Amino acid sequence: MIRHLIDLFDLSPEDARDILDHALALKREDQRGNRPPYLAGRSLGLIFEKPSLRTRVSFEAAIGQLGGNAIFLRGQDVGIGVRESIADFARVLSQYVDVLAMRTFSHATIEELARYATIPIVNALSDRAHPCQALADLMTIQELRGGLDGIKLVFVGDGNNVARSLAQASALLGLEFVLASPPGFAFPPEFRARFEETFPGVPLVVEHDPIRAVSGADVVYTDVWTSMGQEHEAEDRRKAFEPFQVDTALLDRAGPDAILLHCLPARRGEEVTSAVLDGPRSAVILQAANRLHLQKALLLWLVLGSWPDVLTPNASARLHSRD
Repeated sequence: MIRHLIDLFDLSPEDARDILDHALALKREDQRGNRPPYLAGRSLGLIFEKPSLRTRVSFEAAIGQLGGNAIFLRGQDVGIGVRESIADFARVLSQYVDVLAMRTFSHATIEELARYATIPIVNALSDRAHPCQALADLMTIQELRGGLDGIKLVFVGDGNNVARSLAQASALLGLEFVLASPPGFAFPPEFRARFEETFPGVPLVVEHDPIRAVSGADVVYTDVWTSMGQEHEAEDRRKAFEPFQVDTALLDRAGPDAILLHCLPARRGEEVTSAVLDGPRSAVILQAANRLHLQKALLLWLVLGSWPDVLTPNASARLHSRD
C-alpha cells in the first residue's frame, strides 16, 4: 500500500511516534558523523507554488544526505491543473520520481495528486495543513523536554494551517493544546467538525485572553498574523492581533522554563519581539534545524515502508539516554 502524508488526520499515533523517534535517531547518527545512503538511487520531486526556505532546503538536503537526489520545479513552470490535468501530471511524475512533495495554495490539489499518483505524496504546505512543520515541532519539544507527556502547547495566533496541524499532532501524541486567538480568527467549523470526529473526547480549546492562555504553558508558539494570500487583510489583522504579541511580559506569564517556538519567517515587532525571538528561551533555530532530520525520517517511512536495521531497536533506545 502506498503511504502519503497529506494531513495528520490520516496518521496513526503509532506512526507519528515512530517517525519522531527515528528522526531523533537519525539526528544522533548524523552528529556521530554517520550518513548511510539509505535512499541511494532514489529521486524526490519538489513542486512548489509558494516561496520557501526551510521546507525546500531541508527536503533537498534530506534526500541528498540519504544518498538520493532532488528535482525542483516551480509550480508556474509545470502548470499543474492548467497546462495539463492533475491526474495526468500525477501519473507521469509517478514514472520519474520515487516520492513527490508539493507546496501549494489549495489543499484539494494535493488530495487529487494522491488520488492518481502511484508514489508517495507529501504535503509540504497547503492552505489547510502543514504536517511536516508540526511533526518537526513536536520532535523539537521531545528533544528539549525529554518526552511529550504532560506538555502544554499554546499557539498564539490565528487558526491557520500551522495551528491546525499542531492541534492534530498534539491530539495524536497526548499534548495539551490551546489556541490563543481573537474572536473570529479561531478554527473554521469544518476543521473543528473533522477534529472532533477524528479525536473524540479530546478538547479543542480556544482562549481569547492570551495571558490566561499561556499560564502554565511549557511551549509558547507563534506565527505571522497575515499568511500568504491574506495580504489584503493585513491592516485589520494587525489591529485585531496587537494584544496577542508574544513579548517578554507574555512569555514570563508562561514561566521561566517555557520554550518559544516560531515556524519562521517572523515579522519582528509584530507577532513576536526580537528580545524574545533572540532570547535564551527561544528554540527557533533548533526548531528549523530539526526540519532536516524529520524530513529524512519521513522520506524513509514513505519510500522504504520500514526502518533500516541500524536504526532499530538499539538506536531508538539511545533516544532516552542522557549521554
